[in-house]
Amino acid sequence: MVIAGGFGVGKTTTVGAISEIRPLTTEAAITEVAAGVDDLTHTPGKTTTTVAMDFGVITLDPTLKLYLFGTPGQDRFGFMWDDLVEGALGGLVIVDTRRLDDCYAAVDYFEHKDVPFVVAVNAFDGAVEHDLDEVRWALDIGEHVPLIVFDARNTGSVRDALLAVLEVALSRAEAAAAP
Repeated sequence: MVIAGGFGVGKTTTVGAISEIRPLTTEAAITEVAAGVDDLTHTPGKTTTTVAMDFGVITLDPTLKLYLFGTPGQDRFGFMWDDLVEGALGGLVIVDTRRLDDCYAAVDYFEHKDVPFVVAVNAFDGAVEHDLDEVRWALDIGEHVPLIVFDARNTGSVRDALLAVLEVALSRAEAAAAP
């Protein structure tokens, strides 16, 4: 499963909140050059960024493991996305409503790749800046795409978001198998 979204939306935090192994991360320090490119307005304490991927694991039952791949959020690392999405069951697109402009690319990517996905609004500090109907309209996502609120720091909340993705993927697979 792929965890995607723009810069600083909570992808690494999401993987870390639920992975049963210590997540593999490819964090690098944000340099002065990158700070000039990446908008740190809403994430002033952010000192590192994912440059390749995050990786975590969840055991669903003794015979089934779910592998989590977190994408980098900046356009300049976008070349990684195709490799991370290849063979993916589905995607969780994380959205920060304070910076909706940063979220269009991830939504468009999953739509064009025809990968089932859920859009999850990360409730930073327990708050969501906009009503979900407004977010759906702003991101131009159809009613068939689930739109939920979650907290990337909370294991139960992340679990529920990933279950939503599994439900969408299962529905898609069942529809494809039907005559």
